[in-house]
Amino acid sequence: MSFVGIDVSKSRLDFAVRPGGEQWSIANSEAEICKVMERLAALLPQVIVVEATGGMETPLVAALSHKGLPVVVVNPRQVRDFAKAMGRLAKTDRIDAEVLAHFGEAVKPELRPLKDEDSQMLTALVARRRQIIDMLTSEKNRLGISPKVVHKGIKQHIAWLQGRLEDIDRDLESAVRSSPIWREKDDLLRSVPGVGRVLSVSLLAGLPELGALSRRQIAALCGVAPLNRDSGLFRGRRAVWGGRAHVRSVLYMAVISASRFNPAISRFYRRLIEAGKKPKVALTACMRKLLCTLNVIMKNRTPWQDGYIMSQVALD
Repeated sequence: MSFVGIDVSKSRLDFAVRPGGEQWSIANSEAEICKVMERLAALLPQVIVVEATGGMETPLVAALSHKGLPVVVVNPRQVRDFAKAMGRLAKTDRIDAEVLAHFGEAVKPELRPLKDEDSQMLTALVARRRQIIDMLTSEKNRLGISPKVVHKGIKQHIAWLQGRLEDIDRDLESAVRSSPIWREKDDLLRSVPGVGRVLSVSLLAGLPELGALSRRQIAALCGVAPLNRDSGLFRGRRAVWGGRAHVRSVLYMAVISASRFNPAISRFYRRLIEAGKKPKVALTACMRKLLCTLNVIMKNRTPWQDGYIMSQVALD
């Protein structure tokens, strides 16, 4: 039984195997990836570890999955923290592949089913929507500080981006409504006051575990669970960090709406403010409350009911 680490770059793939220390490199091309599958299968790997690299790893991971090899895509920050803990401060492609193999051997990350083609398409559309919104924000900020001579071009670009945003929104709506499974989940999520199309689609694409985990697990996965900072007699302030930032940012915007239009979230928010909590702390608690409510709804396949659902979400 072996553990394989693969470092992915645009032009090259670096492989490392533990135990044994075998290493090699190939070009990052479809032909070379196909050739290396048999060599990897012969190693009988318990796990093949690949870092998430913004999409460059997708062809490799797809090929490994199609071959039936146990591949897992891990968070680069976790692997880098592991390398520091092991005293591996230097960083090259070969070293990164070794660290990934060592990480797989020591941590044995849980294998999770990979997204199917439809889920990958939905994720790509959500990611593209986020990119367009970022570009729109940048251009609008630029319009306010740039000389008038360039205003016409910036306004034309803003109009073009807004058109593309409308196209993406139509594609997302079509993708969700054309799938019976996604349509059912979308209807359940959007039955909650304050949950609109953007949050629903973001959860479907970015948090597929919703409804399958406990409330503590789903809160930690999204990065809205308060983490302790205690040592000896010192008791530090609890804070939230980590998790899936893109989901958390959309959830935050939804909670601002829910704190006004969702009666249960609104009552919870007011109670926290009256108890002396700062608005941002209260909103974070509301994010956790709303997320856990959605988790219950997805788990029970039960649409929103104010008293019934909120009675099952004990955060306060």
